[in-house]
Amino acid sequence: MSTAPEAPPGPAGVDLSAPSQKFMSCWSCRLTSGGGLVLSGAYVFNAARRVMRQGGTTSIGTVAQITFAVGLAAWGLVLIANPVGKAQRKT
Repeated sequence: MSTAPEAPPGPAGVDLSAPSQKFMSCWSCRLTSGGGLVLSGAYVFNAARRVMRQGGTTSIGTVAQITFAVGLAAWGLVLIANPVGKAQRKT
């Protein structure tokens, strides 16, 4: 069996094989993408609320739209907060 070759280290000894680690250490990257997700959720939520304000019936599609909007906003907040690796195990 063969193993995958190791990725060569990048500039200044940074390991390029873990792009998620570089993303999680970049505060401006997390803030930009998380803020974009939160704003996307607000836009989708606003579109669903507009239909309800105009006197339209609350259909299953509107409920699904609101649920999707809340999910987008929650995903953005989790991305900004970055809770992975911050929890301490109790012994």
